[in-house]
Amino acid sequence: MTKQDHQKALEWLFTQIPNYQNDGIKAYKPGLENIHQLCAYFNHPQQQLKMIHIAGTNGKGSTSNMLASVLQEEGYNIGLYTSPHLIHFTERIKVNGKNADAEFVFDFIQKLRKIPQDIQASFFEFTTVMAFEYFRLKKVDFAIIEVGLGGRLDATNIISPILTAITNISLDHTQTLGNSLEEITREKAGIIKAGVPIVSGDKNPIVKDIIQHTADRVRAKFVDASLFGAELKSDLKGIYQKNNIKVVQALTEELRLQNISVSEESLTNGLLKVHQNTYFMGRWFEYTQIPLTICDTGHNQAGLEYVFEQLNSYHQHKHIVLGFVNDKNIDEVIPLLPKNEDFYFVKPSTPRGRHPREYENILQQENLKYKIFNNVQEGYLLAKENCLPGEMIFIGGSNFVVGDFLEKNLVINE
Repeated sequence: MTKQDHQKALEWLFTQIPNYQNDGIKAYKPGLENIHQLCAYFNHPQQQLKMIHIAGTNGKGSTSNMLASVLQEEGYNIGLYTSPHLIHFTERIKVNGKNADAEFVFDFIQKLRKIPQDIQASFFEFTTVMAFEYFRLKKVDFAIIEVGLGGRLDATNIISPILTAITNISLDHTQTLGNSLEEITREKAGIIKAGVPIVSGDKNPIVKDIIQHTADRVRAKFVDASLFGAELKSDLKGIYQKNNIKVVQALTEELRLQNISVSEESLTNGLLKVHQNTYFMGRWFEYTQIPLTICDTGHNQAGLEYVFEQLNSYHQHKHIVLGFVNDKNIDEVIPLLPKNEDFYFVKPSTPRGRHPREYENILQQENLKYKIFNNVQEGYLLAKENCLPGEMIFIGGSNFVVGDFLEKNLVINE
């Protein structure tokens, strides 16, 4: 297999199968029939794995990577399935922090191209069964599975986990999950399984009540992670990570109750070595110190509120590179922005990327000082050129903005 062969195989996966990363909500295929058929075709690899299932509006990726790091510190062989990827497709499927082997991905795509035509699977369903099979072949001790979208009808919900968690819930993807917090919570609570402990990280009484009620109905133990202390630290520096740390603490305690050994030393060190152990990027990620350049993938209203709360704690002048995708409510996001900074609004390279000209009227209403660019790199380079000593650069608004930035610049930084 050549590099070109591998790229062509990935192009088939992305272009022939509707996928959320490129197409947004129109690619969303709720329901488990297709993933059941796919897993049956591949002899049910998920049934041979011990899995931990993690959902949530924000924080599920950070929590999944933190828990993976903790369990790796204990010496376990850990599979980690997350989405979307920032640079390389293989980031979605990792074992002990190492991306899925390119040869395996290529070979598996050839198998996918030969499946019966009556299995009309989506990109995410194909990727999910690929992850299950990779973890089976790698004989992982535990596989940590991040929900793609929602919970109840997400392709990952085919699994029978030993433990589940919901990090937090806020309004996002309302076109598919519901227009109220209650509706969205019920969708995400769909991952709760009979007799399987559920860790809840949200402090909102409305959210907690629905999750606890769902757990009680199926006789699943309900664990309120918000009651845990937050004295432990992580190398993931966002202020929002304190809530995710509590979820990891609660998950670790539940694993111990299942006679799965996780020492306090592994918990402490794992939280402090997430980048080192899992190569997790994009959450308050410090790209350079001079100038201070930080990127964060927070992209919905709740996530961006946390991001800008933290950004406002930095007192130097800021050059802020932002971009959004089509399905985000710009009307809710733009008013969150600090008023006295320099903005560089960019179009992410994904087909879902929204050009800033489309929402320029809102920028003008907010009296922001801004420039508009056709791509992320142009905006970043001007921000870097304009950044005076003692000032800082922030890059975010979307996974795709951060991905575009890192793809162009990370190798240079290394």
